[in-house]
Amino acid sequence: MSGVHEFIDNEVKTNDVVLFMKGTPQFPQCGFSGQVVQILDYLGLDYKGVNVLADAEIRQGIKDYSNWPTIPQLYVKGEFIGGCDIVREMFQSGELQNHLQEQGIAVRGAA
Repeated sequence: MSGVHEFIDNEVKTNDVVLFMKGTPQFPQCGFSGQVVQILDYLGLDYKGVNVLADAEIRQGIKDYSNWPTIPQLYVKGEFIGGCDIVREMFQSGELQNHLQEQGIAVRGAA
């Protein structure tokens, strides 16, 4: 396993919710990353943002790790959830909130 792969694996496995994104949660640097940040913030989640723009190896490495071609990528309890479209659809349907709660993660405004 390469150093980058180990770094990604560690981030995914040691944080309940991780978003690999362009920019930071405070300053997203692409619209898709920004949309996912808005959803996670709306849900009041405590999550870790990893800025792929800071390191080209991580930027490519996360695509290889998940076998998913685009960023952002959301992970919950070590499991790849999806990119912006999937996260948005799951959020709108309530599926994302249910999944988070099933994983023992508190969600603001949930029934």
